[in-house]
Amino acid sequence: MLVQPRAFLYLKPLKQAPLPAGYAPALKLSTGYSVTDLWLPSSGSVALSGIDISASVDSGRRFGATLDLGYALAPNVFNSGHHTDMLTYLVGPVFYPSHGRSLTTYVHLLAGGARVAGPLSNGNGGLNIGHVDYPAWAVGGGVEYRLSPAFGFRVNIDYLQTHFFNPSAAVRAQNDVRIVNSIVFYPGMPSFRRRH
Repeated sequence: MLVQPRAFLYLKPLKQAPLPAGYAPALKLSTGYSVTDLWLPSSGSVALSGIDISASVDSGRRFGATLDLGYALAPNVFNSGHHTDMLTYLVGPVFYPSHGRSLTTYVHLLAGGARVAGPLSNGNGGLNIGHVDYPAWAVGGGVEYRLSPAFGFRVNIDYLQTHFFNPSAAVRAQNDVRIVNSIVFYPGMPSFRRRH
């Protein structure tokens, strides 16, 4: 009996070069404490404090987008027994001048609206109560420090433009400054970005 020769070919996968460091889109959720120096055309400056919540998506190494919601309040404004509050809802692009494993800097331009409510001087020594829901925008930036793979800390400063009544009861733009300190949560495990 004749035995046929057999041959086996074992294919060994070739070693692949390591993939270059890439970018996985990253979702960031943050919540924090905000302080806003609100300039009321009718009465001067009022300091509001409150909460700020945001969600951001980085779509590339340098660019992303953010949705920002904030609510701040000042009680008993001008000893009137009434409070002034502001609700902001803004969205816009984010640019990252630097991206490191721990420290990131960013600037953003946000647009949307703001509802500002509270007492205002009526020009006769008295006060009226009113509210304005008008377009608003903010430009600013900040620094984000990554504390761990899941959490970070962020500080940002914005120039914020909203609207309120002047003593003639006409709606006027007001120039505000907002500072937000936030804890940032990184859902999942996004890959770190290559240092530049």
